[in-house]
Amino acid sequence: MDNTIDHAPLHHDGGSGIGVVVCHGFTGSPHSMRPWARHLAEQGWSVRLPLLPGHGTSWRDANRTTWQDWYTEVEHAVTDLRKHCTSVYAVGLSMGGTLALRLAQQHPDLAGIVLVNPAVTMLRWDAKLLPVLGMLVPSVPAIGNDIAKPGVDEGAYPRTPVRAAASLRRFQAVVRADLPKVAQPVLLYHSANDHVVEPVNSEIVLKGITSADVQEVVLQDSYHVATLDHDAPRIFDGSVAFIQRLSS
Repeated sequence: MDNTIDHAPLHHDGGSGIGVVVCHGFTGSPHSMRPWARHLAEQGWSVRLPLLPGHGTSWRDANRTTWQDWYTEVEHAVTDLRKHCTSVYAVGLSMGGTLALRLAQQHPDLAGIVLVNPAVTMLRWDAKLLPVLGMLVPSVPAIGNDIAKPGVDEGAYPRTPVRAAASLRRFQAVVRADLPKVAQPVLLYHSANDHVVEPVNSEIVLKGITSADVQEVVLQDSYHVATLDHDAPRIFDGSVAFIQRLSS
């Protein structure tokens, strides 16, 4: 097993006219999404897996960024793909799912989105304290590597950057408020056992969107980082089938 952590972005141009933006999560990096991105690229599709600002370096760098910086990066990827793709999709894990939802809200012509354990709220008791906490401490212990499969490392930060987390919470509020704007086809995967994102997150998304074409899949064998876990092949193959159906 190759345990090398690779934070580099992925940029692949295919010739089919289909483009996919792949969005990684908070304090993570393209490493957690690379196998999925490669699987999409193998279909002959154009794929963009950007490295979000403040990620893939040090958690201190994340505290110098905001949700607007992260969103701008994935929006640039959509703009780039539109130059030579007739249909563009977005897929994302955790906060990457939140970014994909925002892309759907801001770009009604997006062809569809695939979400894995999307994060649109924080229910932990200390979530409301993040703005105050950010003025007192720069970081708190992280909840990383929530993966059922042994020996897998997602390569996330060892600390949670508090100011960046406060910005994420503000971003979640924006996305929740605009959920009715999501009318595109949606494929949503969520883990039965997720120790990072509470189950109510997927429930909020499914109740809030106005999409007529919605598929919900519960993952029984994976924790939060399902894209590197036991159910990864199911996610990869399911997303391909979803995009093929919509593009046929």
